[in-house]
Amino acid sequence: MASQKPFLQAVKERRTYYQLNKEAPISDAAITDIVKQAVTHVPSSFNSQSARLVVLLNKEHDTFWDMVLEVLKPMVPAEQFPQTEQRVGGFRKAYGTILFFEDPAPVEALRKAFPIYAHHFGDWSEHTSAMHQFALWVALEAEGFGANLQHYNPLVDQKAQEHWGVPLEWKLRAQLVFGGRAGEPGEKEVKPLEERVFVHGAKE
Repeated sequence: MASQKPFLQAVKERRTYYQLNKEAPISDAAITDIVKQAVTHVPSSFNSQSARLVVLLNKEHDTFWDMVLEVLKPMVPAEQFPQTEQRVGGFRKAYGTILFFEDPAPVEALRKAFPIYAHHFGDWSEHTSAMHQFALWVALEAEGFGANLQHYNPLVDQKAQEHWGVPLEWKLRAQLVFGGRAGEPGEKEVKPLEERVFVHGAKE
């Protein structure tokens, strides 16, 4: 990994790129290492380590988005399908996709071990997944990729899980699409911080 960008600078520069291509600024081995680093170091509730990530590169990435289109075709009205095909085709043009799953087994184990918090562990599992999604989005963009986050679950879940041998009890939560930057992100509207951040007790 070549990026030495400060963390908050990388967070600031993270954007949604929809125009992507199959050019990769780093090797597949480096991509894999970034994913392994995130899975190792991103925190989880009660150290549940419930995140399960499937990395699809090159032809495997193409196969996933072909599956998505195949699943959507009978569900989308014929007059709307060309638009859907164009949108999904845009994701297919990218270099890779990371599928974010959550394994319910460690979550259920925590429910039994800590019954007083049982009703919270489902929400905390979602938090765990979201942190992995954000960490990898920022990390990949810091290396020069563009990326966007999609949610075609649960429509494609079973088909993808059967194809790649993923346990069917795992829950697909999101898909991070990444590739070379073939365009610019749109403008981002930022609401006033005075409405969103409240500080008490700070020293001057």
